[in-house]
Amino acid sequence: RVVEADVRRHADQQSPGAITPAMPPGLEPSETIPMLGMRKSIAEHMKSSLSNTAQLTFSLEMDVTEAQRLRRENSRAGEVNLTMGSVFIKACAQTLKRHPEHNTILFDGNIFYFDDANIGMAVSVADGLIVPVVQQADKKSILEIAVQAQELAEKAREGKILPDHLSGGTFTISVLGSVDAFTPILNAGQSAILGVGRSLDKPVV
Repeated sequence: RVVEADVRRHADQQSPGAITPAMPPGLEPSETIPMLGMRKSIAEHMKSSLSNTAQLTFSLEMDVTEAQRLRRENSRAGEVNLTMGSVFIKACAQTLKRHPEHNTILFDGNIFYFDDANIGMAVSVADGLIVPVVQQADKKSILEIAVQAQELAEKAREGKILPDHLSGGTFTISVLGSVDAFTPILNAGQSAILGVGRSLDKPVV
């Protein structure tokens, strides 16, 4: 039988200050902050993805000279702030039409294929990382994608993003322009994710 004392004991154990984490000997933290809200959700989501998915990483370099030229020309024209992220969203959307096995979701023992390429883009915010989705990116021009991606990123950083903006993704891109290569973590259920490192000038034989 569950009585009042049991409920109170359980509630005390769930409160942030009830459990003191075991620290290595000799370390005294100046402050302890419980991981709650978005950070906790992100941590649980990523841990679940790593635990439940057989993940494999390929790293390669590719020539983006023409992609950078396209970005600069459109930015100079003042039409839109075209980033390399938007260029890769369009490129991936077109590629997924040729390789539909990567435009899939694994759920409840079934593999679901989709006609639309809905590309999620990782956006860094104050409390972590969220992934707004550019819906039907395969049907949009690169400039339309750039406008929508910029709007979604601004809403995400301002805390104005809506749940509809975060759902329906079939593929994800994560751009981390400060490193050459990294291993992004799959969004749960998706078949693939693209991690994009920095672009740099270098001689090529």
